[in-house]
Amino acid sequence: MDAYNITVVGGAGIVGREFLKLLDSRGVPVKRLRLLATARSAGKTIDFRGQRITVEETSPASFTADDHVVFLSASGAASKEYAPIAQSNGSFVIDDSSAYRMDPAVPLVIPEINADDLEWHRGIVSQPNCTTTPMVLALNPIHRVNPLKRVIVSTYQAVAGAGAAAVEGLAAESRAALEGRHEPSGTQKREIAFNAVPQIDFFSDDGYTREEIKMANETRKILHAPSVAISATCVRIPTFFGHAMTVWAEFERPIDAVEARRLIASAPGVKVVDDPATEQYPTPMDAAGTDDTLVGRIRGDSSLPGAIVFWTVTDSIRKGAATNVVQIIEEAGRRGLIRRG
Repeated sequence: MDAYNITVVGGAGIVGREFLKLLDSRGVPVKRLRLLATARSAGKTIDFRGQRITVEETSPASFTADDHVVFLSASGAASKEYAPIAQSNGSFVIDDSSAYRMDPAVPLVIPEINADDLEWHRGIVSQPNCTTTPMVLALNPIHRVNPLKRVIVSTYQAVAGAGAAAVEGLAAESRAALEGRHEPSGTQKREIAFNAVPQIDFFSDDGYTREEIKMANETRKILHAPSVAISATCVRIPTFFGHAMTVWAEFERPIDAVEARRLIASAPGVKVVDDPATEQYPTPMDAAGTDDTLVGRIRGDSSLPGAIVFWTVTDSIRKGAATNVVQIIEEAGRRGLIRRG
């Protein structure tokens, strides 16, 4: 693999920092690395492969034709402003926001599932929401042989999904609560310590939040299955890392738990941890710091024979974000889709 000139917007953030660790641990060849962020983070220094790199303030002039890869890990507004600039320079742009996920001209990619969609990119590639990825990874091996019909999902999402400030907020709130005080950090819609908040992002007119709508629309796009019926409820809980969810799924033909378990276990990037007899199942703590999507409690649905229910967890900062981006770079590189020179 050739060495890349990589520019990261949001390089000082929780996902940006994890991305740098993964570039290093996976041996991605980097010729030149630039880290961009807001004015508040500009001037910070971050170590990468023995070099101390100074974070620069992002501006339209930050992007040049020398950038082989541009990774945007910032707000949707920032992506809308900067992605077209980097695209016009011929850079391979990967966006971690929701800005381009549903754009029909932009592939939405999980490499284990729809890497072929990279072939029709026009300079920008989007990656899914951190809750969509583990659910689709677990459902895809069944969907490929028995098309998905309907999904009902409830998520239990760690605060890391809202950024480093939210992690610090949970820690501060927890310390205060253990001393008998209520001191909301303001990083969630409600005080999060020892609580559960059934709102992530803003509500739409139909009563669903934008997070819940993202899960439905992104799943359909990734699986190329526009008719799948999906209903999601997304909840923030007081865990630091590791998103969890309960997934109920109905397919065109009945499937039992044994066959579902076999198919799920065959999927790349998925690890089944499922032995009720010995109380083996995955938890957010098991997923933290790993790249696998962990699946357990696979069982037939008692209310609708032929449907299944399962539990899955993943690290939202790793496979839910940074790892998926690195895998997109690796796959695009193998396919010769990243410009050189």
